[in-house]
Amino acid sequence: MKIITTLSTAAFALAIAGTSQASSHREAPFVTELPKADATDFYAFRSYEPGRADYVTLIANYNPLQDPYGGPNYFSLSRDALYEIHVDNNGDAVEDLTFQFRFTDTLGGANAAGITLNVGGKDIAVPLKNVGGVTAADTSALNYHESYTLTTVAGDRRKGTKHAASNTAGGSSVFAKPYDNVGSKTFANYASYAGNFVHSVKLAGCPAGSDVGRVFVGQRKDSFAVNLGEIFDLVNTNPLGPVNAETDDLADKNVTTLALEVPITCLTGGNTNGIIGTWTTASMPQVRVLDPTPKALSAQVNSGAWTQVSRLGMPLVNEVVIGLPDKNLFNSSEPKDDGQFIDYVTNPTLPALVEALFGVAAPTNFPRNDLVAAFLTGIDGVNKDGSVGEMIRLNTGIAATAKAAQSNFGVAGGDNAGFPNGRRPGDDVVDAELRVAMGLLCHLNLGLCDPADAPVGTAAITDGVEQRPDQFDNAFPYLTTPIGGS
Repeated sequence: MKIITTLSTAAFALAIAGTSQASSHREAPFVTELPKADATDFYAFRSYEPGRADYVTLIANYNPLQDPYGGPNYFSLSRDALYEIHVDNNGDAVEDLTFQFRFTDTLGGANAAGITLNVGGKDIAVPLKNVGGVTAADTSALNYHESYTLTTVAGDRRKGTKHAASNTAGGSSVFAKPYDNVGSKTFANYASYAGNFVHSVKLAGCPAGSDVGRVFVGQRKDSFAVNLGEIFDLVNTNPLGPVNAETDDLADKNVTTLALEVPITCLTGGNTNGIIGTWTTASMPQVRVLDPTPKALSAQVNSGAWTQVSRLGMPLVNEVVIGLPDKNLFNSSEPKDDGQFIDYVTNPTLPALVEALFGVAAPTNFPRNDLVAAFLTGIDGVNKDGSVGEMIRLNTGIAATAKAAQSNFGVAGGDNAGFPNGRRPGDDVVDAELRVAMGLLCHLNLGLCDPADAPVGTAAITDGVEQRPDQFDNAFPYLTTPIGGS
């Protein structure tokens, strides 16, 4: 495989990554009505935990903007949704391997009413999800339990061959999920408690010898950093100001994480270039009927074919590239069909809006072939696989970089294991996205456009918030302990 060595190509890589891999909280009108199915961030990278060099970590975050104190029901995932992580390993923008997550929730206690208290001679169900301290060894005070199953699907996500994953400790096909971080009175040490829910998993359907990985599903601190409020207030900030001059609006928020570590050879399917394309989706049944007399935890009946309502690979595409009338359609589409959105890429509106807001000249090269390369094809010598479609592409042949040596600018910082070769939690992408939208690629002698096409393409634009590797853990699932409710 060819490793990036030239300065121009490295800068090109930086620009592409920033264009395509930022956060995706509430990015389309319909998915705001379904927060449990709303993907916020997606990561794909060679595992950099010591001793895990032969693995890739895939992380899909859901249920955005969780206030830690958001009780009493907190932030479960949906029993009615199908959460999936897809992998294309032959360069046709169609999934060849899918990991499916389904969730179940039950009341605690010994009967259908959950935990009850004897009040005046009558057993009365309590109104809370826990009534005392909780540990991994003692959940008797927990009145709400979530669990999930994990299924691998080879081939088409709906028609392919399915295999149930199992816990290597005991063989169960049902995995426990930790309760959200209610606070310090409920959990004496939440990090220790949640660590018990990192499961060793046998991924049936993967090649023998490459079929054991790890899985964790649970609440984490929101892993993205962005000046969210001011960015969407007509970029109400100083784009040429210093880094860390603004507030990270997600610093006090949590998310729910689906993290899966998989042997590389399972993901690549024996391809010759080691490149995979990855994305996550959530789907709901087509028909929903509200139950007029709901019982326990169920208040609706769902039926019909699975219908995709959320999609996330390189998420900023839907937030600031796709036009408002097509945002719901983009969330329901697949990478192989992204040609229907090509005009949003070749003739983008974001640079024109920046020009109107700040009086700076937007790029003039149309069609924007530089953005077609950025969004849809991958990069020669790094992760270009021949497909056309919006995905996070990862060259698994490029070794992971240890956390302490990682550059938050990835390839452009001399770190070929970072974006745009996949995406790690500590990769900073927003600043680069703003720059590439205004024509950075035109100044890199790549033959995509000319410097004269982008008068401000070299400006050091920033949102004022920095993302760094040292903000994250050095072990699976990498994202940090969620903020407690109290």
